[in-house]
Amino acid sequence: MKRVEKKTSRAERKARRPDEILVAAFEVFAAKGYAATRVEDVAARLGITKGTIYFYFPTKEVLFQETFRHASTSYTDLSTAIGSLRGSTADRIRALLLISYESTANDRKTGELLRLSLAEGIRFPEAVDCYHGRFITPTLAALAALIEQGVKSGEFCQHAAACARDVLASSIFQVAVWRLMFADRTPVDSKALLEAHIDLVMSGLVQRSEPRY
Repeated sequence: MKRVEKKTSRAERKARRPDEILVAAFEVFAAKGYAATRVEDVAARLGITKGTIYFYFPTKEVLFQETFRHASTSYTDLSTAIGSLRGSTADRIRALLLISYESTANDRKTGELLRLSLAEGIRFPEAVDCYHGRFITPTLAALAALIEQGVKSGEFCQHAAACARDVLASSIFQVAVWRLMFADRTPVDSKALLEAHIDLVMSGLVQRSEPRY
């Protein structure tokens, strides 16, 4: 029996159009940057007129801002991962950082968002705010909660925990920026670099029974 495909109604196509435009715009902005991107480039990618884009997004600036927000919504909130982590506090911090690394430094879309926020941050400070709110704030909050647990349980040294969340999180963004800027010139083993950084910081956090000299 021949399968009859359901035709998409005009209303359904119209409802999907803004998302389709934002997906296409993300690819063009990521490839060319804001200044070099023309609304015509986005329209051509979809096979529509630029007037159709202006119907939903009145200016290129609005299109860029909405594209950035739309691309950021796919990020999984790190707080949802904490409940599934097992082991000691140190084990959970390590697992959380590796999850964050995969979601932040090792994800193409997130990497492009970081590139755009670095390149266009002066023109669009709200893009930087969006990136910080979507990616950096959840990472720092999740790390702070775990470090506090470690201090309360006696697993971590209180004096070493003050800046630990920022130092731990910095490794993820260092790797992300390094890959964006220098991957072609000085390739690095990102996973090994992250593991080494975690080991160094955790060795300073973990409570020791014997004195350190």
